[in-house]
Parts: sequence; structure tokens; C-alpha cells
Amino acid sequence: MKKILVTGCNGQLGRAIRKEYEGENVTFINTDVVEGEDVRALDITDIQAVISMVEETKPDVIINCAAHTNVDACETQWDLAYKINAIGPRNLSIAAEKTGAKMIHVSTDYVFEGNGTRPYTEFDAPNPVSAYGKTKLEGEKFVQQFSSRFFIFRTAWLYGDGKNFVKTMLRLSETHNEVSVVCDQLGSPTSAVELAKAIHHFEPTENYGIFHATCEGDTNWAEFTEEIFKRAGKTTKVNHVTSEQYAQMNPASAKRPAYSILENYMMKLTNDYRMADWRDALDVYMKALQA
Repeated sequence: MKKILVTGCNGQLGRAIRKEYEGENVTFINTDVVEGEDVRALDITDIQAVISMVEETKPDVIINCAAHTNVDACETQWDLAYKINAIGPRNLSIAAEKTGAKMIHVSTDYVFEGNGTRPYTEFDAPNPVSAYGKTKLEGEKFVQQFSSRFFIFRTAWLYGDGKNFVKTMLRLSETHNEVSVVCDQLGSPTSAVELAKAIHHFEPTENYGIFHATCEGDTNWAEFTEEIFKRAGKTTKVNHVTSEQYAQMNPASAKRPAYSILENYMMKLTNDYRMADWRDALDVYMKALQA
């Protein structure tokens, strides 16, 4: 029986991964910062705790879904962000290598500056401009340095079972006749279910390396919101505003990528694998929400 250790198991992706493997002959070692039902507490920033856990449970695969994802907070919590986003993956990679486990790490579009004019491929040089992006890139480097059998999946605009943009917009629509949403930041909304499917597809293979993993197609946040409202039957008006206008209304400390579109080049080239179009994935998610 295959054993998979998941960190951040209570997050959107962690939950999606566990559902994705349902019905298979797999044992999950579920870990998160807080212990719970069928969940073991694990501080991934503590190298001895990580090695002890991995040596005890002997997983075949480690999937790291844990991250400090509060982009603005990372600007003022550099040490904490670095510990979780960089040292954590480092520790897990060291433990994976020590026990012979495959290492799967989830990264982000924020490793790029976000001023491009074409989709970023895995061969474009990262150049993060935020603390979040910088610490996530360091995490990538540590995984490559300490693990000989690794998959790094860079994703973007993720939503799933948990707190996310889709639910935030739906909640706002209950109390607002109109909302103002940025229209000059481009990216690919990605369902955690689709990302979990991609991880499941590649996990048994030896096709190691860095992969971009977003749903196909692209949009901006305002148009994404309109598509959400349309599927939910909401009449809330979406005001398209620039990032500069939005910042004046809602000051933030971190710079967001203006162009965040990733090309899943390596997935298609090495395995002919394609993720769903973002609109189709949103349809599935919204139907599940409404059910």
C-alpha cells in the first residue's frame, strides 16, 4: 500500500488531494499545524520534527501543501514567511531524500515579476518582487538542492474547499449591489480539484522537474468575478478598476503581478497532459457549491 504524507492537509489543495485519491489503495499521513481528527500536528520549520515524523511513518511520497500565503503579511513577517515557505520545503526535502520518498512541492506564479507580454514557461528566469514570491522561490531552490526525486508545481489563482476569491465575491454579493474589482491583472483561475488531478497524474511517474500547473485560458479578476456571478445568478454589478485605483481604496503592502499567465509547457511536452479550461473548472466548482 502506498503511503502519502501531506502537509497543510486542511487547506484547499490538501483537501482536494485527499478526495482525488479516494477509493485507491493509499494511506494518507495527514499533517497540519494543529492536530485534529485524523490529522497529526507537524511544524515543517522544525527539522528534527520533520525527520522524526518521516522516519516514523516512512511515506513513499511527501506532498507539501503548506505555505504562508498571506501576500501582504509576508512583507512584514519576512522571517516567518521564510521559515514556512523556504525552510519548510528544505526540511521536507532533506527528510524525503533520507528515506527515499518522492518530494512534491507546490509553488506559485509570484516567483515571476509579472511584467511579461506572453505566458511564462518553466524556462523563463524567475524574478519575484514580493516577499511572498521571494520566499517561495527560495523554497523551490531548496527542494532542487536537497531532493533527487522532486516535482515542483507552480500554480496561480487557486480556489477550492476553503477560504478563496470565489467565496469572497459570493459573500460580498449578498450585501453589495456593486463591487470594484481589478481589471489589469491577468492570470488563470485554477481549481484545486484540477491541480490535485495533475499531481495525481504525475506522482507515480519518474517525470521529475518543474511544471507550471494552471487551468487553461486566462482572464482578469473583474471578468472572473462576472463569470462567478453569472453562474450563481447574481445581479451584483462589477466595476472594473485599475490596480492603482484599487490600491487607493484598499492599501496593500505587497506588489501583485500584473501579468501572471503561466504556460503548462512541460506538462504538455513531456506527458501530453492538459488541465481543464478555467471556465469549465469553474462550472464544476460552482455546481458543487450550489449542491
